[in-house]
Amino acid sequence: MSRAIRTPGGADIPTRCDEILRRMASLGSARGIAMMKHFGITGVKAFGLSAPKLHKLAKEIGRDHALAEELWRTGIHDAHHLAALVDEPARVTEEQMERWARDFNSWDVVDTCCRYLFLYTPLAWKKTAEWSRRKEEFVKRAAFSQMAYLAQHDKLAPDSRFARLLPIIRREAGDERNFVRKAVNWALRQIGKRNLALNRRAIATGMQIRALDTRAARWIAADALRELQSDAVQRRLRLKSSNQRKR
Repeated sequence: MSRAIRTPGGADIPTRCDEILRRMASLGSARGIAMMKHFGITGVKAFGLSAPKLHKLAKEIGRDHALAEELWRTGIHDAHHLAALVDEPARVTEEQMERWARDFNSWDVVDTCCRYLFLYTPLAWKKTAEWSRRKEEFVKRAAFSQMAYLAQHDKLAPDSRFARLLPIIRREAGDERNFVRKAVNWALRQIGKRNLALNRRAIATGMQIRALDTRAARWIAADALRELQSDAVQRRLRLKSSNQRKR
C-alpha cells in the first residue's frame, strides 16, 4: 500500500496516486501560486504547477481513467487539471461530467476539462445546451466554453448546429458575472469565425444582444462585433470561402 501524503489542505490521502501527487508537489512553486492569484484563481488547494509542466506530466503518465478519478477526488487544483488531461474520453459518463461540474470552482479548470476531455465525448453538445441554463457560475461558464471549443475544433459539425446555439447565447447575454459573460462573448466570436454564413448570423446576434441594453450585453456585443466585423476576420473568411469553392 502506498504511503499517504499531506495535501495543501492538510488532509492525508492514502491512494494509489500518491506518487504523482508527490511529483506534483516537487514541481509546484510559490511563483505558480502567485500567478494563479494574478489571474483571479483564489481559495483553492494547489501546488502551483505551470501549464507546460502539467502537460508534460500528463504526457508521461498517458491516458488512465481510473487514475483521473483518483486525482479528481483529491480536490487539489493542479490534480483537477491533470485528471482532465489523462482521462479517457470514451469512458467518461454523463454522471461523471455532472459530478465533476459540481466541483468546478475556477475558470481555468473548467476550460481544461472542456478543451481536453469533454470536447471529445459524445455528450459535448448535449451538456452544452443543458449547462447553459444552470445557475452555478462555473457550470454555466462550462456551457459557453464548450461552445467556443466546439466552434474551433468540431470541423464536421454543420452550420445548423451552431446556428441553434446563437439564441442560447442571446438568452444568456445578460448574465453580469465576469466568468460567464466572458465565455458568452468567446462563444459568439468563435462561432462567427467559422465561415461567412455563420459570421453573418453571429453579427446579427451581436446586434440583438446590443439592443438588450444591459451592462453585460453592451460589453459582449461591442467586443464581439469589433472582431467579427473587422477587416482581418472578413478577409480571412472570404479567402477561406474562395478556397473551398475551388476544391
